[in-house]
Amino acid sequence: MRTETFEHTISGLLTKRADLFNEAERIRDRLAEIRNDIGALDRVLGALGYKGDLDAAMPRQKREVIFGRGELTKGIMREIRSADGPLSSREIAQNLVALRGEDARDRRYVSDLTRRVSKALRSLRDEGYVKSGADHKGNTLWSRTSAKWSRAATT
Repeated sequence: MRTETFEHTISGLLTKRADLFNEAERIRDRLAEIRNDIGALDRVLGALGYKGDLDAAMPRQKREVIFGRGELTKGIMREIRSADGPLSSREIAQNLVALRGEDARDRRYVSDLTRRVSKALRSLRDEGYVKSGADHKGNTLWSRTSAKWSRAATT
């Protein structure tokens, strides 16, 4: 029997989506356990007198490229240009995560991206594309500058 509303397909897709989210959560939890275990091993090695460079003894990990060349800067500029007012680095990072369709609940990823956004914003400020100010709590807020910004936003 065929349905015209796709209710079975929708139900199946929602179930699969929930399963994938649960699997991602289990993997994230396991990764945290592994990191804790490595930290414990490092402390025991130190307590036993190991003096070598633990990071040098680690296998080299492939660098994960999240943004292509210039993609982060372009995303930041687009977010600031479309904003109604100044934004914090975290707000910009959260907007970029949402724009890319990634999981905004992943606090570690958002924190890492916030650091990268902050660094990129400082470079943009040094080049005269953005300016920074502080809110009443002392948090840095970012906004665009005038003339130089409009030229860079179109390139």
